[in-house]
Amino acid sequence: MPLRPEMKPRNPWPAAYARFVLALVALLLIGWGTGQWLLVLLLAATGVLVWDFVNLRRLEHWLRLTRKLDPPQSAGLWGEIFDGLHRMRRRARDRDKQRRSLVRNYRDSIRAMPDATVVLRSDFRIDWCNQAARQMLGLQWPRDEGQRISNIFRHPEFVAFLARYSREARSLSLPSPVDGRLWLEVRLIPYAKKRHLLLARDTTALRRLETMRSDFVANVSHELRTPLTVVYGVTETLEDEISDYPELTRSVQLLREQAERMKHLVDDLLLLSRLETGDGPRAGDWVDVPAMLDGVVEEARLLSGDRHHQIDLDATPGLSLLGNERELRSAFANLVFNAVHYTPEGGRIHVRWFADSAGGYFEVADTGIGIAAQHIDRLTERFYRVDNGRSKSRGGTGLGLAIVKHVLMRHGAQLKIDSKPGEGSRFTCRFPTRSLRQPLKPPAAAGDEVVNR
Repeated sequence: MPLRPEMKPRNPWPAAYARFVLALVALLLIGWGTGQWLLVLLLAATGVLVWDFVNLRRLEHWLRLTRKLDPPQSAGLWGEIFDGLHRMRRRARDRDKQRRSLVRNYRDSIRAMPDATVVLRSDFRIDWCNQAARQMLGLQWPRDEGQRISNIFRHPEFVAFLARYSREARSLSLPSPVDGRLWLEVRLIPYAKKRHLLLARDTTALRRLETMRSDFVANVSHELRTPLTVVYGVTETLEDEISDYPELTRSVQLLREQAERMKHLVDDLLLLSRLETGDGPRAGDWVDVPAMLDGVVEEARLLSGDRHHQIDLDATPGLSLLGNERELRSAFANLVFNAVHYTPEGGRIHVRWFADSAGGYFEVADTGIGIAAQHIDRLTERFYRVDNGRSKSRGGTGLGLAIVKHVLMRHGAQLKIDSKPGEGSRFTCRFPTRSLRQPLKPPAAAGDEVVNR
């Protein structure tokens, strides 16, 4: 609670000046009456020095040895000084008591939290932890005080998380070191001056539900593949058989189109389920991205057909990417094909693959219809559509950008979307530098740095 404001202390100097004048007058009278001016002044000065020495000794003794709050008793200006110091000391003690109370309340509230909480120094050494941290992370207090957290919690992903925290990572999910069946979401939050708060939340139930949902989607999608294949095959057969019945041809075509759309939806659901539940891509596969993009762009031109889009590719030759070629091709193709779908006839689509000191970039820019700002943050959600009618008319499944997001997550990459209605869109995938392999020899001329197609 805040301290009550105290009354402003009165000014002691007018009374001190008055006493000094009276003492000076008295000394003058005594010196005039006795005729011993020098002796009277000497005795007065000695008395003042003795008085100041006694009060200084009281002050030093009070500050150094005694724990009592009440100050020594004195008169005059020294009494005012003692009273002032007493008020300062009392306020300091009250503030200290208030701070201790706040710290106790803070620690009690942190102890009561169900989430593991660890206070870390700038070098990630442990300052304090609550009971939940001891149960979830295996910390022991106070034995682990001053220990670096990575020396106790040695999971490789967590150690890498601390190493790249300042640049990229903010949270990750991993099993508890105490019980592998317990899954934690670990977050690192900076506060104060180069200090960190490590929070770990039990997400076992949420992860179990997510796994059940993914398994359900995968199982249902898998079971749907066979009947859809049969329906699709039957529609192809019917088209051949009823060629003489034009009144039925359109119905069979609609049936085949919807069966094909359902087949694409099932394939995307299976791919998305595999991306969500599978491990990250194994290291060691270098993907020739320029060659891959050659094929993707050719397919995009075929998809464009009589809409006559201008599709350009700028790719740094020899710039390879470490990852899963099938997943990367799916992500890149989704972005390029989306640009074809949502760019009006005669529009331009520019595909780039390049790198700088910050990483590698795959970029798709178009002069299409654009996207309003309120939709951009939700574009990577499953089945989210800016315009349901327009999206369905183009045959999309609503899962393309969700697949892109999960592929990029598995490759440690990030997706950035810039778009304005009527001005087009730009989708940029940024890959970490460690996943790139630059060409062994630089191009001979500046104009040859990029392959233009």
